[in-house]
Amino acid sequence: MSYLDDKHYLYPRDASSDLTPNATQRVTLIVAGCYVIAIAILWHVPFLSWIIYPFKLLTVGFHEMSHAIAGMLTCATIHSIELDPDEGGETRMSGGIPWISLPAGYLGSSLIGACLIACGFDTNASKVACLVLAVFFLFTLWWARRNWLSWVLILGMSGLIVLFWFVAEGEALRYLVLFIGVMSDLYVIWDVIDDTIARKVNSSDASAFARICGCFPSQVWGVIWLIIAIIFFAAGVLVGIVAFKQSATQQKEDASHFLPVPGSNNAIPGAQAPTFLAIAASTLVWNLLA
Repeated sequence: MSYLDDKHYLYPRDASSDLTPNATQRVTLIVAGCYVIAIAILWHVPFLSWIIYPFKLLTVGFHEMSHAIAGMLTCATIHSIELDPDEGGETRMSGGIPWISLPAGYLGSSLIGACLIACGFDTNASKVACLVLAVFFLFTLWWARRNWLSWVLILGMSGLIVLFWFVAEGEALRYLVLFIGVMSDLYVIWDVIDDTIARKVNSSDASAFARICGCFPSQVWGVIWLIIAIIFFAAGVLVGIVAFKQSATQQKEDASHFLPVPGSNNAIPGAQAPTFLAIAASTLVWNLLA
């Protein structure tokens, strides 16, 4: 047949080989597993829980930012975002579509966590993820410009990201991104269980959503959101395994040419992302305080 002479073929892919982690991915999975155990331990140990306290607040920030973005996409007016030292937060908005913006807090932060987990399998993907986070940080700072805790948190996390970007051509950055992703998804899972399933909190997003919908109690919506959050977590791991098959050596070589750190042999003018982030953050701070 004539089509057999065509050089352009569609070959079936072996799903089992795509889903089988290579040596580098196995290390990443082991590190992620260690993160889960460490977070679970630190979460419940007095005094030691302060180690992960900033990352808890960051996840709360993801939660509130997801509310704000969903509100903005549904034509709501975002008045402010506030973070509380007791790991609480509030997004004040008017208008929009509440049955979209209310579940966006838990579901949005778990989706962000899943994306960060997937990007944590590759150095260059982690760099891109940090640039996207930088944009989210700028939006959050604008909405939360009167909340001092948001400033301290975001500026501190930005400094940590820039610091890790400089370590081993960005290799350490992907482990930081992986940790933030795991922390975000675990926090969502625990928070949904604690606020909506184990005990009913009348001021929770699930309770407000149940009052609007009227068809299910808040515990049912909590279970639904919990299942979705777990699916996002698993999807982040699977996407990371399937999409990023490069070895650690290949990743290091590629990372040395993609957004290299200033002063490295492969750095070129105009491609120094950490310096750009620092300048952008300084400019924003100056404009907001002026």
